[in-house]
Amino acid sequence: MIVAADAPPHYDPYDVELAADPYPMWRRLREEAPLYYNEKYDFYALSRYADVAGGLPDWETYNSGRGAIIELIKANLDLPPGTLIFEDPPVHDIHRNLLVRVFTPRRVAALEPKIRAYCEQHLDPLVGEKRFDLIAELGAQMPGKVIGMLLGIPEADTAAVREHVDNNLRTKAGEQMVVKDTSFAEGDIFADYVDWRMKNPSNDLMTDLLNAEFEDENGERRTLTRQEVLTYVAVVAGAGNETTTRLIGWMGSLLAQHPDQRVAIVADPSLVPNAVEETIRYQPPGPHVARYVARDVEIHGQTVPEGSVMLFLLGSANRDDRVYPDGDSYDIHRPIKQHLGFGYAVHYCMGAALARLEGKVALEEILKRFPSWEVDWDAAKLGSTSTVRGWETLPITVG
Repeated sequence: MIVAADAPPHYDPYDVELAADPYPMWRRLREEAPLYYNEKYDFYALSRYADVAGGLPDWETYNSGRGAIIELIKANLDLPPGTLIFEDPPVHDIHRNLLVRVFTPRRVAALEPKIRAYCEQHLDPLVGEKRFDLIAELGAQMPGKVIGMLLGIPEADTAAVREHVDNNLRTKAGEQMVVKDTSFAEGDIFADYVDWRMKNPSNDLMTDLLNAEFEDENGERRTLTRQEVLTYVAVVAGAGNETTTRLIGWMGSLLAQHPDQRVAIVADPSLVPNAVEETIRYQPPGPHVARYVARDVEIHGQTVPEGSVMLFLLGSANRDDRVYPDGDSYDIHRPIKQHLGFGYAVHYCMGAALARLEGKVALEEILKRFPSWEVDWDAAKLGSTSTVRGWETLPITVG
C-alpha cells in the first residue's frame, strides 16, 4: 500500500503489503494518531505503550468475553466456558486458577530435556546440509510435539493436530477471518484423546484436568465437564503451537540480518535468554489483541463509545521510544523492561515460561550446529492471520 507523505496515517490490519512491515505506520500512529479509528472495519486502535499497558488491565472497560479478535467480537457469539483468553473475571479467574494448578513452573522446567531431544531429533539430520527450511524442519515440528507431550497426545498424531489448529487461524490474503460458530474452541478433534484418558489416566495435563476439583462461579464443588476439558485442551493446543513456531522463525531471520549479534551469542551462549526476550519485544508473534468496549471511555480527548472494538497494538507499544530508546532497533544486549509480547495483566500468557524455554533451547541447539546462516529472502514467505504474524517458510543456507 502506497500512502502519500502528507496523507493521514491509515492502518489496515488486513492489508498484505502493510502487514509485511507495519512498524513505520505504527510509528506514525504513535506520533500522529495515538487513538486511531478505522472507518472501513469499524475499530479503534491504541499504539503507545502507556495506553496499551494502561488499557489491558481494565477488563471492566475492555472486555475479553466477546473475544480477542476483531471478527470474533463482531460475530457476537456465545463462547464455551473454559476459553480462558475469551473470558473476564470472575469466571476467568476461576478457570485460569484451575489451569495454573496443573500448568506449573515445575512441570514446564521438567520439559527441558525432552525439548532439547526434539530439537536434536530434527536438527541432527540436517548437519552437512547446505540449505533447509527452518520452519518446516524445526519451527513447525518441535512446539507441536512439546504441547502434545504435555497434553498426552501421541507423537504420531501431533502433525494432524497442528494442521487443524493452523487451519482455524488461516485467512485468505487481504481478507478477514470468517467466524460462523464456536467450533474452533470446542475441541472436537481432541474428543477421542479425552475419552481415552478418562479410562486410562496418565501423568499428563489432560488427566490432571479431568481429575482437578474446583469451586465454580455458582459455588459448586465439582470437576470439569467433558466439554470444558475439550475446550481447555483446544485453548492450550492452539496457544502453544503457532506462536512458538513464529518465534523460532523470527530468531532465525533477525540473527541473519544481524550477524554481529549472532557472533556474540555464539561466543557467549549466556546471551541466549535475552536474545529470545528481545526477539519477542521486537517481533512479537501475536502483534495485537482486540477487546470489546463495554462502556464509554475518553482517550486523548475523544470518546470511544460503548459497543466499539478496541485493538491494542502490542507490537507498536513494544517499540515505543518513550519506553525503549531507539525501539525500532534490534539489540540482544538491550535491558528488557516489561514488554507486551505476552500480553499484560489479567490475560498475561500462561504459556510464557514454556515459550521462553522452547525459544532458548531451540536457539542454543541451532547455534551449536549452525553458527552462521543466510536467508533466501526471495523464497521466504510471511504468513499473517488475525492472531499471529511470522514466517511460514524461511529457507536458509548454512556455512
